[in-house]
Amino acid sequence: MSKIQPAMVLLIEAFHKYSGKEGDKNTLSKGELKELLNAELSDFLGKSTDKSALDKIFKDLDANADGTVDFQEYVTLVACITMMCHDFFTKAI
Repeated sequence: MSKIQPAMVLLIEAFHKYSGKEGDKNTLSKGELKELLNAELSDFLGKSTDKSALDKIFKDLDANADGTVDFQEYVTLVACITMMCHDFFTKAI
């Protein structure tokens, strides 16, 4: 297995670890997203304690405005954070 394949599995597993606790197993509610961000991405984003910042992140991610974050919207977040990290680390070299 390539190194990218396990990374893809980890992204899927992380999404489903938090999705469905408050409803649809294929989406993240605002509370589920907050829990995911705090547990899985706090090293990059810090703890999500600012309600207005969390509301903005959620609104920006919820591209179809259905009140939830689906897998595609979640992957968009991870991709954007990954690109920011790439930019940061390549400029530091």
